[in-house]
Amino acid sequence: MDTPAASAASAELTELADDAVRIVRDLIRFDTTNTGDERSKGEREAAEYVIGLLQDWGLDPTYVESAPRRGSLMVRLEGRDPGRPALVLHGHLDVVAADPAEWAADPFGAEIRDGAIWGRGAVDMKDMDAMMLAVVGHWRRRGLKPPRDVILCFFADEEAGGKLGSHWLVDNRPEWFAGATEAVSEVGGFSVDLAGRRAYLLQTAEKGIAWLRLVARGTPGHGSAVNPDNGIGHLVAALSRIAAQPWPIRLTPTTERLLRGAAELTGLAFDPADPASLEAVIAAFGPAKRFVGASAATGLNLTSLAAGSKVNVVPGRAEATVDLRPLPGAAESALAQVERLAGPAVAVEPIHFDQALEAPADAPIVDAMRAALAAADPQAAALPYMLAGGTDGKALARLGIASYGFAPLRLPADFDFTALFHGVDERVPVDALRWGAGVLADFLSRS
Repeated sequence: MDTPAASAASAELTELADDAVRIVRDLIRFDTTNTGDERSKGEREAAEYVIGLLQDWGLDPTYVESAPRRGSLMVRLEGRDPGRPALVLHGHLDVVAADPAEWAADPFGAEIRDGAIWGRGAVDMKDMDAMMLAVVGHWRRRGLKPPRDVILCFFADEEAGGKLGSHWLVDNRPEWFAGATEAVSEVGGFSVDLAGRRAYLLQTAEKGIAWLRLVARGTPGHGSAVNPDNGIGHLVAALSRIAAQPWPIRLTPTTERLLRGAAELTGLAFDPADPASLEAVIAAFGPAKRFVGASAATGLNLTSLAAGSKVNVVPGRAEATVDLRPLPGAAESALAQVERLAGPAVAVEPIHFDQALEAPADAPIVDAMRAALAAADPQAAALPYMLAGGTDGKALARLGIASYGFAPLRLPADFDFTALFHGVDERVPVDALRWGAGVLADFLSRS
């Protein structure tokens, strides 16, 4: 029979989970689309909503705009031991674009369908934003304090590299992060199925970013004339060489540890020098194999093309964009490779660069993640991994802050979660979100 204390604790967890569901649905209904050209919808309105919640809980957040309507906010929560280094707990409120014609539900409707909350940002990353806020509300209602100071931040502009968000704040408001040594945000803590065994991926590293523009110039003229100096031809030839370039496998300490752990769980042989062995272990991650496989090598994708205005006019300029994601320590050599493949007729121009990160996987904060997961899912495993994308942790690293990803979600084994990042029909299972809010609260109580 439940004791009164157990019943009260259960009611508190239910309230915490209810808050997470309510808040994520509210946040999704703000269209905070970041177009990538310094324009964004709804970031201020979403920030004002978050500020209102925090003020209702008796907190006094600070809000600042780096450009009109491009706002970020912060509040510092006092911990039980103010002598310990602070923890940054951060999220972003912007999302990538969503075409309603491609979706089965309104991308900004926050509809609950088939046991999931649908909407742009449901997994990237308004689910984590909601869990963080729900935990803070839980603390404030009960007069609780975290073990150490927590600097709660919500950044603008993450989906365009953070120029007007986290990087701007590090340059202009570094005092926001005074005394912090570690940060937690997306993308980690979600579960995958490994041969019938549930495992949670803890993000302890992330690849670098090199967004590049390739520009070819040629001789403009009439489409009927002989023209060997055609900018489109130069560009297409360069892109063909770049797209065909194989990038060598190189396992960082984080990725090797992930794959060794997966091999042990599945009973597969693991030989880092054997491509077939690596392929088999990566394949064991099922729907997440593309996400995991991207961490084994520097990667590159062609992402846009633009040239010409009329069918009978040869343009003088053609351009494309490339998303290059280097492994730690590989940025310079990867960029040099792209420039070599582009050739002398195509200029390679930087759009945005950001560093790769690799934080210690054997650290007390990771132990706290493992402990919280073990308490909620005792039979599951937890493995470190490298995120192929990037987070606002890259900006915080400039201040010497080690970054981790822990947005805990216990997902159905066949749920292709990683495909939903920037994908169509983005959604988060309600049960996973409710479970994750409790695990996040437990983790923060241990950290």
